[in-house]
Amino acid sequence: MDSELDPPEATFASIGVSARLVAALAVGGIEKPFAIQTLAVPDALAGRHVLGKAKTGSGKTLAFGVPMLDRVSSATPHHPTGLVLVPTRELASQVSEVLEPLAKALGLVVDAMYGGTSMDRQIAALHAGVDIVVGTPGRLIDLMERGELHLDAIQVLVLDEADRMADMGFLPQVQKILYRITGEPQIMLFSATLDGGVGAIVRRYMKDPISHEVGADELTVEQMEHRFLRVHAMDKVKVAAAIVRGSERSLLFCRTKRMADTLEMALRREGVMAAALHGDLRQSGRERALSDFADGKVKALVATDVAARGLHIDAVDVVVHYDPAEDHKQYLHRSGRTARAGESGVAVTLALWNEENTVRFLQRRLGLDCPVPEIFSNNPVLADLANWDPAATAV
Repeated sequence: MDSELDPPEATFASIGVSARLVAALAVGGIEKPFAIQTLAVPDALAGRHVLGKAKTGSGKTLAFGVPMLDRVSSATPHHPTGLVLVPTRELASQVSEVLEPLAKALGLVVDAMYGGTSMDRQIAALHAGVDIVVGTPGRLIDLMERGELHLDAIQVLVLDEADRMADMGFLPQVQKILYRITGEPQIMLFSATLDGGVGAIVRRYMKDPISHEVGADELTVEQMEHRFLRVHAMDKVKVAAAIVRGSERSLLFCRTKRMADTLEMALRREGVMAAALHGDLRQSGRERALSDFADGKVKALVATDVAARGLHIDAVDVVVHYDPAEDHKQYLHRSGRTARAGESGVAVTLALWNEENTVRFLQRRLGLDCPVPEIFSNNPVLADLANWDPAATAV
């Protein structure tokens, strides 16, 4: 499957990327396109509307970013020629960081614009001239209503992680932005699902789109190890701490912002360096938490679902569902943080006695049949859950 989607001989030059951009990619150590790039870039360079199904971590940023950089022209102040809509501040920052060095090599300017940061700085950037804006819907609408951002010159529009924008209730804002775009820009939309409101956007705004799907990179339950553990309320934090100690880098999910803060402090009391990530933090605090986690200063990142959407964090070997996922879709979104680009990982769910039925139902929806053994924090298996087979252990 992989060899068909990502042929060994494929290079960025062979799929039509300009020589200057090929050279800029090579400077960053990027020489061979991923599957989604091999499929989508030639059509995007030809000006086609592109519909992509590929998860975060599959290389989709360059799949839309490379042709966008090759196709847009220089902008005048306040009138960008390229626009990337994303659901979260973290994703805006990450997409911008990927595109900025490539844009610089072409003499183009990329800037991320999202809430929680200085609007004055963003207005100054627009006044100086930004060719490609990467932003969240709310901040872009604020800038438009102030008369600082005009969308009459957009040549290429990207909707990244459109399904998550729908999940977060942003589609009305997205529609408002699309309504303000004049002309007929090329549109590229990337989404894990194309139902509901996302499908409506595709039908209304995209003309004869060509679809590309990278099945090999889509998350499946087979790509990771699953562990479901029944724990006691008074011992739950200690179980989580034991799991974190046995991993290189752990991401723990909580349902609420308050619980994320509570768990962060509880883990620190257990001697585990942890950081919380949720919507009530100032942007500087969110960025510091992500930086400390990426740099290894903290081993555990405790996050809410909304805060973690769109994050591309490498080398997470364990995801802990500290609060069990509410449905199979949420479980896969969370667990996908530890199964990127074909890599495997461990997804661990901690269930109290009254949550076991919920976990059993979740397993049925996922097509799993895993035991749910009772575990205490002093159990040595917690240090290496990937190599522990609960089915072979008497409980």
